[in-house]
Amino acid sequence: MNPEEIQVLPELKAYIDPLTPDEHESLERSILDEGCRDALVLWGNILVDGHNRFGICQKHGLPFKTIQNERFQNMEDIHLWMIDQHLGRRSVSDFQRGVLALRKREIIAERRAAAAAAVNAAKAQAGEATAEAPWEGDTDPVVARTLAAMPKVPDQALDTREALARAARLSAGQVKMIETIQEKAAPEVVAAVRAGELTLNAAAVVATLPMEEQQAVAAEGADGLKQAAKRVRDAKKKPKAEKPEAEEGAEAAPQASAEELQARVAELEAENERLKLQVKTLQELLAEQV
Repeated sequence: MNPEEIQVLPELKAYIDPLTPDEHESLERSILDEGCRDALVLWGNILVDGHNRFGICQKHGLPFKTIQNERFQNMEDIHLWMIDQHLGRRSVSDFQRGVLALRKREIIAERRAAAAAAVNAAKAQAGEATAEAPWEGDTDPVVARTLAAMPKVPDQALDTREALARAARLSAGQVKMIETIQEKAAPEVVAAVRAGELTLNAAAVVATLPMEEQQAVAAEGADGLKQAAKRVRDAKKKPKAEKPEAEEGAEAAPQASAEELQARVAELEAENERLKLQVKTLQELLAEQV
């Protein structure tokens, strides 16, 4: 296909996080040295995969190959395909994989809900029209026809945190952190995670702060965000030397004075001497018997 005929949609180009400057430079060097080895994926004349490669080839006037994916029926199919492609790539960060898995869950949930509503409506209508001649067989034809006309629903539901973790190659704890960041973090905090300046754990901790406070510490840069995360963690820790408070209404035990403590020590020492004497006496008696 003529490069001028290829259409680049901003929404698809921005759907996946862009490469970092270092990653883009590395890709550019590779293409200049070895050419564009992987074909660009198209849907008609719409560029689906290979935006960075396409831009580099256009910049340097290099040739490239294209391939059509004819299984796409709509833009959601493209989104699901893009997500699956990037979930399997090592260069994608943990945070990016988690975000992509959450996007996939949203698409699947919307498709399942739409399919269920369509099937219920079709069965209700068919029930009124064919009450005297119900369908026969193992598969309800009304359901089959309705689902055939709907966008395909992926088998993966991703309706549990464990399922999301498996899809994104993360732990369930990491998925929970990413959910917290997605729901509560200020844009500045999210940007710091995407840039690799803040860990998932630290970002999830900072996300528990009020939005204004998050933005204020983000203005101090990565160090400010890290210090804020440390302050929140320290505030949640209980001092190890802290003693449980006396129950309300209970009288506190009186503290012994120095004189009383010395007297108690003297008593214990005297008791120790008496015990030693008893042991010595018993040993002498045993020796006589022998």
